[in-house]
Formats: sequence, structure tokens, C-alpha cells
Amino acid sequence: MSKRLAILLAVVVVVSGIGWFTRGDLLLALVSYQSTQKYADVAPTRTISWQSGPAVPSAAPGERAPNIILIVADDLGYNDISTFGGGVAGMRTPSIDRLAAEGTVFTQAYSGASTCAPSRAMIMTGRYATRTGFEFTPTPAGFARIVSTVAGTMDSGLPASVYNEAIEEGQPPYERQGLPASEVTIAETLSAHGYYTAHIGKWHLGRENGMAPHQQGFDDSLLMHSGLYLPKDDPHVVNAPLPFDPIDKFLWAGMGFSTTYNSGDSDKFAPGGYLTDYWTDESINVITANQHRPFFLYLAHWGPHTPLQATREDYDALRAIEPHRKRVYAGMIRAVDRSVGRILDTLDALDIADNTVVVFTSDNGGAGYIGIPTVNSPFRGFKITMFEGGLRVPLFVKWPAKMAAGTVVDTPVAHIDVMPTLAAAAQAPVPEELVIDGLSLLPLATPGGAESWTRDTLFWQNGHYQVVRQGDWKLQVNDRPTDGLQTWLYNLASDPTEQNNLAKSRPDKRKALEAALALHQASARAPLYPSVVQMPVMVDKTLAEKFIDGDEYVYTPN
Repeated sequence: MSKRLAILLAVVVVVSGIGWFTRGDLLLALVSYQSTQKYADVAPTRTISWQSGPAVPSAAPGERAPNIILIVADDLGYNDISTFGGGVAGMRTPSIDRLAAEGTVFTQAYSGASTCAPSRAMIMTGRYATRTGFEFTPTPAGFARIVSTVAGTMDSGLPASVYNEAIEEGQPPYERQGLPASEVTIAETLSAHGYYTAHIGKWHLGRENGMAPHQQGFDDSLLMHSGLYLPKDDPHVVNAPLPFDPIDKFLWAGMGFSTTYNSGDSDKFAPGGYLTDYWTDESINVITANQHRPFFLYLAHWGPHTPLQATREDYDALRAIEPHRKRVYAGMIRAVDRSVGRILDTLDALDIADNTVVVFTSDNGGAGYIGIPTVNSPFRGFKITMFEGGLRVPLFVKWPAKMAAGTVVDTPVAHIDVMPTLAAAAQAPVPEELVIDGLSLLPLATPGGAESWTRDTLFWQNGHYQVVRQGDWKLQVNDRPTDGLQTWLYNLASDPTEQNNLAKSRPDKRKALEAALALHQASARAPLYPSVVQMPVMVDKTLAEKFIDGDEYVYTPN
């Protein structure tokens, strides 16, 4: 043990003994100390040497394969943007609205999962987690234990988390909890078809053993190494820590301001500004450098995921929004919207917009742990639950050369459809050796094409928490560790906000959907990395509100 760590431990233990610190405080202090050591060697920001295409086009843009840009926001709520009539405190998101208006809007689009990493795996592969085994969101060593311990010291009223230390100790390191190299990503598919491929931002699908983005088909990868948008004490940042959220406490203690480029932990350097804007700057560099050849850009934003940090400029522009955390959160969404606008403007300026496919979505619904009740309105539920609020996401596709502006598609679709859609746009064959669960969305956006659409069933699975939507009927089942089986059955055509549970009054429909779930489960593989914790999550309240007996909640494994 180092001398500094020994001194820190001694001080914390003494203070803890006189009642100023809890065990959770001790653990967070250790995380903060380790973080300071981990990010002590972050180098200054640097210029990225992106690969470049030819100086002049070999063919007119309309005579070559389309460029493809996939933009994924993180934890963006259905009601966080103004496209559907909402927006945080009525704040407009004009650039995202523009993308929707100029393309196709899928009004019943679903994330692959109610948490980020499994959704991202499904976006990349077009395959359910029950096929890949990538079923839970990887977390750093000690995360589950620390968050569970800290949660136990907070007066939320919620039932306790259930943590399994033995399982966590048996897990591979965080860097190796990822999407196996044997899976075929959309980047690999497009690369094999002659595309230049670039990834910028979040990945969360592994960093070693062939799992890193530059090992999974991307020619270049500017990777989010940690999750601060700016250093906590930067004069240009406004922070909003969440005292009621144990995960937020872990993030502030453990995260740094760093990125890497096609490399690992040993080559960390500081991003060149507020993360959302910096990644947009670099995305524009990628587009500009490769405008004369087909490219695939995966821009995986961190915003508006916690920790809540906005630029002071965005914060000051939203003076009417209260409380403070909501204003910071709105500023983060403003930055994501600005990013979309800058990308669209760049395509227009380079005269390549017509032959560029632009897709915008979020990895899952808005999170209840930020303490803003309306993020997913009008739907019930938040991220981590599989009520509509946890699963409904924006999905907009713009391709002027092939899709009419203002197209609206009401057919239920999901993240598993993104990979085959992008492959179809590029006329690139999907891997024959693997079952692709998703379908190309292009027919749905083409006049008359919807007649060929035959799928009517979608599945979600997070351990014992399983969901099926068949037609307009949706069944959720959750065999939680206390109080036994929970079952919710809704007809979304007449009850899209899931108010009237028909599980008891429609046993015929419940049994039919239970049979569909059982059939889906029969061919499922075991999770690659077992869950280590069961977390209680309220369905109708945010974490800023206190749980009382009778409030609906789910236990969800991770």
C-alpha cells in the first residue's frame, strides 16, 4: 500500500469512527483517490490524424454508395426534444426537429434494452442479447458493491439492492466485458464493402481482446476513456451533482477528463473542449477529410448522461429553467442539438447531403435518477424499467436521395433494425453465418414497401425481467427477489401510457404472450457476464422522490 493511500485510509477511518463518515463515504473516498492516481498522467490534447480519402471525387455523389452517419444520444428522454411536442421546460431542439422533418420519423421506435450497453450491441450487430449473450451493462470493478452500499445509507425508502460479491469477483476485468470479436458489427460489414469507418465517443462494448472499436471494424476510433465533459473546476463548466443518486456519487468520485485514439489506457490525453462540442468538431474533420469516398461515421454522444455538466454559455442561455439540475440538463441537450445542426450544415456545405444517410436515436429512455419527472412524458417509466418510458426512443432517418421528407412510419421498430437498414442502404451483404434478428427499415420508408413487412413481435430481456410486444399487446414479467412474480399486460393501441393492467382480466392474451416469451427463451444463450446486483427502480417516481409502500417498482438485474 502506498504511503499516501495509507494516510488517507487512516484519516477516513478515524473520521468515520466519530460519525462524520459512513462506510459509503469511505468507499467513495477510496474511489476518488484511485481516480486521482489513474488520471494523473493524462497528456494535453492533441491533433487527431484522421485517415483521408481522395482529394477529388472518383464519381459523382449520386453514383457511389451513400455516406452513413449514425448519431446516438445517451439517456435522451422521449420528451427531451421538441419533435414530439415536448422539450425540457418547453425548450426547442431545432436541429433535431429539422432532421426529423427532412427525413422519416418512426413514431413507435424502441431501444434494444432499457440500459445502454446491450442497446449499443444490438445497434452494432442487429442481434438480440439472447443470441450474443451481451445482456447486461458492464460496470467497473467494485461499482455494484459501492453503489449498493451508498444507496443503503440514503433515505430513499426503497427496498435494498441485492449484491452478489462472489459473482462480481469471478467476472473478467471491465475492459474485457464486451461484445465478442466473433460478432460481426455494421462497421465490419461496411468496411468489407469499401467504406472508410470512424467511431467517435462512447463505446461500452469492451476495450481489449479484440473488443475495442478499432478492432471491431472501425478504421479509426476516438474513444471516450472517461466521462467528465470538462474538468470539475473548469471556468467554462456548470456542474449539477445529484445528492439523491448513489450512481452519480460514484461517477463524480471516479471519473476523469480523458480520451484515447486507437489505443489503450497508456495513451490518454485530454479532449479538446466540452465533450459534446469536441466530438462534433472531430466528426466534422472526419466528414471533411473523407467527403470524396463512402464513409461511415458512428458519433456516439455521452450527452445528456450524468454527470450533469453544461457549458456556462448553454446554462446562461436558459435562465428561465428551474431547478438548477434541470437547467444544466437542458443545457446538455442544447449541446446535443447543436451537434446535430453542425453535422447537417457540414453536409450541406460540402454538397453531399443528398447522398448521405443520417440516423438519430438514443440508446434508451430518460433516466429517473436525474430527478426530472417529465423526461419521458407521456409514457410511464424510466431507464432501467421496461415500461414505454424506458424503451421508447426517437428514431429518425434522413436520406434525401431515397426518402421523401416528412415521411411518418407508425410500425413498431427497434434498434435491432439499424444494422440491417444501414447494410441495405449501402447494398452490403449481412453476414450469412449469423442470424440477424433485425430487418431493414427501408421498405417502411418507401411508398408501398410497408406491404412486405411481416414482423409483429419484439422481445426484450434483462435476466428475469422479460418483455414481449406482439401486435398492440405488450407483456412484462419480472420474477423479482422479493414478493414474487410481477406481471403487466397492456393494449398499447388503446392504452399507450400503460395505465390499465389487463394481466388478470385477459388471461387468454397473457398466456399467449407468455408462450411467445418461453419460445424466445428456449433458444437463448446464457449471459456472457452474469448479473451481480438487483436494483429496485420506481416506475412512476424519480429518485428525487421518496418511495412509499404501494408505489410500483421493479427489481432489475445487472
